[in-house]
Amino acid sequence: MWMSFKTDRCVHWVAGAAGAILMSVGSIAHAACADARTAGQGVYQSIPLPASESSAGFYGHSGVVGTWRVSYTAGGQPFADAFIQWHSDGTEWENIGLPVLSGTICMGEWKALDGWRVSRNHIGWLYTNGALSGYFTETETALLSADGRSYHGTTLQKIYNLAGTLQAEVPGTSTATRLAP
Repeated sequence: MWMSFKTDRCVHWVAGAAGAILMSVGSIAHAACADARTAGQGVYQSIPLPASESSAGFYGHSGVVGTWRVSYTAGGQPFADAFIQWHSDGTEWENIGLPVLSGTICMGEWKALDGWRVSRNHIGWLYTNGALSGYFTETETALLSADGRSYHGTTLQKIYNLAGTLQAEVPGTSTATRLAP
C-alpha cells in the first residue's frame, strides 16, 4: 500500500563546524545511503508511525537483532530517518529516507561489544548527478536500553572519492526504536 505525506515544515541544515567541512569539499558527491553533507539539499521530515507499527508489543530484551526505526543527526541537526535490520549473523542493511536516485540501500556488519553495546561498520555508494562519484563509510557505537526497545549512539561518516581519497568526516548521532515483530 502506497501512502503519501504532506508537511508545511522544512528542516534545513544549520552551518557550524560541519558547515566548514561542507564548504571545504564543495559538492563532490550527493547522498547514497546516508551522506550527511546533503541534509540541506531537500526537505527532511520525520514521519510518525502509528503505535501499532512502533515498539509497542515488544517485551523483553533480545539484543540488537531485529528491525529498527532510526533517526540521524549530523552537526547537531536532524538529517534523515531509516529502517535498519540487524541480523543474527553479524550483518545489517539499511533503507534510508533520502532521494531514491541518490541511493538508499546500504549494508555492513556489526559486533556486540558487551551485553548492551554494539559497534557497526557500514558502507554505501555516492552519486553526483546520477553518476557514481565515491563512497562513504560510517561507524556507529550504540547503547541499547535496558528493555531492548531503543538505542542511541554516535556515528562518524567518512566520505571518499572514487580514488579512495578522504574528502570529509561528519560526526553525528543515532536514536532508534525497535519495530514490533
